[in-house]
Amino acid sequence: MPLCFAAPTAAAIPLHTIEADQLDPFLENQPERIRNWVAGNEFTGTIGQTLLISGEDGSTVMALAGFGTASARARQRFILAAAAEKLPKGTYQLASDLPGDVLEAECLGWLLTGYKFDRYKSKSGGKAALVAPLGIDQGRVEAMAAAEALVRDLINTPASDMGPQELSAAAEALAKAHGAQFNAIEGADLLEQNLPLVHAVGRASNRAPRLIDMRWGKSGPSLTLVGKGVCFDTGGLNLKPGNSMALMKKDMGGAATVLGLASMIMTLNLPVQLRVLIPAVENSVSGDAFRPGDVLTSRAGLTVEINNTDAEGRLVLADALSLAAEEKPDLVISMATLTGAARVAVGPDLAPFYTDDEAVAAALQQGARTSADPVWRMPFHEPYERMIEPSIADLDNAPSGGFAGSITAALFLRRFTDGVRYIHFDIYGWCPVSQPGRPKGGTGQGLRAILDALPDMLDL
Repeated sequence: MPLCFAAPTAAAIPLHTIEADQLDPFLENQPERIRNWVAGNEFTGTIGQTLLISGEDGSTVMALAGFGTASARARQRFILAAAAEKLPKGTYQLASDLPGDVLEAECLGWLLTGYKFDRYKSKSGGKAALVAPLGIDQGRVEAMAAAEALVRDLINTPASDMGPQELSAAAEALAKAHGAQFNAIEGADLLEQNLPLVHAVGRASNRAPRLIDMRWGKSGPSLTLVGKGVCFDTGGLNLKPGNSMALMKKDMGGAATVLGLASMIMTLNLPVQLRVLIPAVENSVSGDAFRPGDVLTSRAGLTVEINNTDAEGRLVLADALSLAAEEKPDLVISMATLTGAARVAVGPDLAPFYTDDEAVAAALQQGARTSADPVWRMPFHEPYERMIEPSIADLDNAPSGGFAGSITAALFLRRFTDGVRYIHFDIYGWCPVSQPGRPKGGTGQGLRAILDALPDMLDL
């Protein structure tokens, strides 16, 4: 269903957001009947509490939504979404002035409560709708909601219906919707066009690997987004255990996220020259699978010793990053569900990122705060470079020992960027427990923080 604001209507129910310590001042200005009703229903302003209040004729004249305490709000995203999920179907209009720095994020959270992944289920009923309040950019919030829905749909779709071909089709549909150029290099053509690592990782599957290439925009600074599109990861010959394979439909979460970011950029018509590169593969097991101990030559000419076929994401990204760097864009951003080490370090909610640029890091951290899209900076720690250098090749795709796994993966990728300005995100792409506005399942990470930071990062 479209995640949009409701049209203004005289029948919209006024919705008051009530901070826990502001309930008494609010009630002082209300009739005794309403004060008694609030007290009788034990409404205290706790996050997620809602209360409908009827007039003397029995019609609903207002609704209350708990906004909690400052300390409680600091521990949760999308406070208003917690109420939106409990309010009955209807149209609501904010009657309270939320702080300007949280209004956009709270409205986005409300819209996202309307998301349901129901491709394989009977359609669900309607949700509470919100009239766009004054003071927000309605088009921007709706563009963010649509982008998040796209990311979630792509990640949530099982690999049986989201292989390299289907991911390519989704990217092509997005390109067509925005008048962007689209091209895909498939199968053996990857070798002919010097994308050997993408081919090597994907060749064992009967679903042909490909490199997706989308371009949009004719003027402004150049921005290239690179997303890992491993549509299912068995681990290859270093086969994953069953429990570790359960969520591997989400291993194309980086690709989904860059498509969501591209959707926002194009919808909002940002003045950039955008390129999106997605190596789309399935890491499968067959007689043609690449092997532990193989030495592969990348597009950049660097050789890579394969010490674990389950470290395949950095291989396909390496060729895509080399291709991206050849044009010397103003900024390259890669996004990938790359390492379990990142999740051990920061958990599923934070999106770790790497950059050598202090101004870029500051812009991303500020964007994260304003967009309710938390990120965390990680270091390109130079002394660990030796960990990715084996004895018989230029690079090692899986250093032994397991130390600093996310950092060494990021250092590996940076080797293929040829000195261009570069940001790498090692995301999880999955919400393990349902939360307000964020149901269990695929989720975008970092894309709104990047959107907020782009003006500073690219001088727009």
